[in-house]
Amino acid sequence: MSENPPAFTRIEPRAFGGVLGGVAFMTLLPVLSVYLWICVHKHGGSLALPALTDWPLPTWRALGFFSAWLAFQIVLQIVLPGRVVEGLKARDGVVLKYRLNGLLSLGVSLAAMAGLWAGGILRASTILAELGPLLSVGILGSYVLAAFLYWIGQRSSRVEHRSGNFIYDYFMGTGLNPRLRGLSSAATAVTPEGITVNVSGASKRVETGGFDLKLFFESKIGMTTWIVLTLAMAGAQYERDGTLSLAMLLVVLFQLAYVIDFYIFEHAMLSTWDINNENFGFMLGFGFVVWMPFIFSLQAQYLVTHAPALAWWAVIGICLLNAGGYFIFRTANLQKHKFKTEPASHIWGKPATFMQTKRGTKLLTSGWWGLARHANYLGDLMMALAWCLPCGFAHLPPYFYFIYFAPLLIDRERRDHHACEEKYGDDWAEYCKRVPHRIVPFVY
Repeated sequence: MSENPPAFTRIEPRAFGGVLGGVAFMTLLPVLSVYLWICVHKHGGSLALPALTDWPLPTWRALGFFSAWLAFQIVLQIVLPGRVVEGLKARDGVVLKYRLNGLLSLGVSLAAMAGLWAGGILRASTILAELGPLLSVGILGSYVLAAFLYWIGQRSSRVEHRSGNFIYDYFMGTGLNPRLRGLSSAATAVTPEGITVNVSGASKRVETGGFDLKLFFESKIGMTTWIVLTLAMAGAQYERDGTLSLAMLLVVLFQLAYVIDFYIFEHAMLSTWDINNENFGFMLGFGFVVWMPFIFSLQAQYLVTHAPALAWWAVIGICLLNAGGYFIFRTANLQKHKFKTEPASHIWGKPATFMQTKRGTKLLTSGWWGLARHANYLGDLMMALAWCLPCGFAHLPPYFYFIYFAPLLIDRERRDHHACEEKYGDDWAEYCKRVPHRIVPFVY
């Protein structure tokens, strides 16, 4: 199939520093990922100047693990039952249907890993030993994935937002929600169907079935692989010491609860920025294949060989910080999702209040969204810090998740702010007067 005619491409403003920023991210993020692995696994968590021999090279066993895991997750996505949920109307007017079986898939994945471990077929220490080569395989795989996403996005029949520059579009992606047709089986309960949208005054029919690549990689490869690696690190500590440290136990429980919660409320992900605004290219692909599994599990990797002493008051404080962050994060996201899908819903026991815009859409001013325009980010940051604190203060790498996450969310809020300024005009200025704070109520 040929590439889209120009009528179906809209020029996308460049973010992240444009082409030069994209090149920098595609070069430095893989190097940084490996450097953090080297610091934790070769230098005991200390920031050090690595030797060339420290760089983990891919191995055939790591490639085998990576390929088998990817294939296993694809099979689970296809064969396991799940409910069909409609996403939000996309920027080109298309409403996509998603088949959600994440919680069941997570359960099967964890059961399979536990069975391999209990049967002595795959030891956690083996995963720990192969973690560096797995990281290298994942990095190389993310470049291949981005090339495939560029190719398939260029063949999209939807109205896609692109810059027209190959490098930048390889980095950001050429399609919003790329899907593979014919990969899902009859058991998926998703029947490809068409809907009619209007594009510049012309009707266009877009199918809504197929295997959604962005949802799959964000959830099954990003989230599930992350928690499997975290549990594997805990298993490696147990195999070596015969017990789990309190710090490791806290990190495992916090992160496992987060991932389980993610899948319980998997439908709420369909109203997130990633799904509805970001094209799927190297940026998100690297995030799902490398960043989430290997960087999000960095605390557990560190704690395999470290057992910081935690006072009882510190444990209580960390638990309260995580619980408070979770409460804000989850309730804020549910408020937003419920309002977008059921505008007449109640928030905090009262009918939701909102501001009607000239575009015909509504901006929520109730609950957390009446206190800050992205209070959910505050909850995210509180949890991120709670996951790092059990590692103590001897070394910096375990805190990298929080260190990078704060500016990431601030940047995302700023980009969303500018996008809404263009979208809503004067209405957005009025909305910001009503809800003046960005992330932290009454502070920022």
